[in-house]
Amino acid sequence: MTEIAQNFLSFAVAKGALQFGEFTLNSGRVSPYFLNTGMFSSGDSLSMLSGFYAETIKNRITGDFMLYGPAYKGIALAASTAISLFEKFDLSVEYAFNRKEAKDHGEQGQVVGNLSGRVVIVEDVITSGLSIDKAVEIISATHATPIAVIISLDRMEYSLDDDRSAVDQCREKHGLQVHSIANVYDLLDFVLHSPELRHFEQSVRNYMDKYVVNMHNS
Repeated sequence: MTEIAQNFLSFAVAKGALQFGEFTLNSGRVSPYFLNTGMFSSGDSLSMLSGFYAETIKNRITGDFMLYGPAYKGIALAASTAISLFEKFDLSVEYAFNRKEAKDHGEQGQVVGNLSGRVVIVEDVITSGLSIDKAVEIISATHATPIAVIISLDRMEYSLDDDRSAVDQCREKHGLQVHSIANVYDLLDFVLHSPELRHFEQSVRNYMDKYVVNMHNS
């Protein structure tokens, strides 16, 4: 487990965004853990969260790029990450985001901001991959080039209809890099080294054995 992954998971638990127990997901699977990035709803927590995104981007993305945030959660993530990139690394990048519905007056269209060049998509998680499909469609329509996706936690789970994870499908379908601040293997390591969470170890292992793709194939 990397230092950034450990710090992120500790932060997520402290803010109540990462919880352990029994959670029924949209897929119908019953997970022993759940990450709700909507809980990062204060100025200090959003600043901390965007700092983790900024550090991941700085470590993983080279060359010139801009940020794109898919509506709705991605909007705040892209804007705050742009601020953190400047404050932490003196790196000023542009950002843009989409509206769910195109606007036909004032600043018309579906995109707010100027999409151009190489674009990094900032998202909370990838579940079905539909939001990334839409983001790639919007970015490509402007003749900009989507190059990567940054997410908070990669659950690394098989899709309901595929033996690949949604992240792997995204990589293969769109040719994108996908980087996460942490993944489910980091989460297991975090549980093992947290005395107050250690009793969830077996349930996390059982869930991973059933639903998580082989790490070496992802």
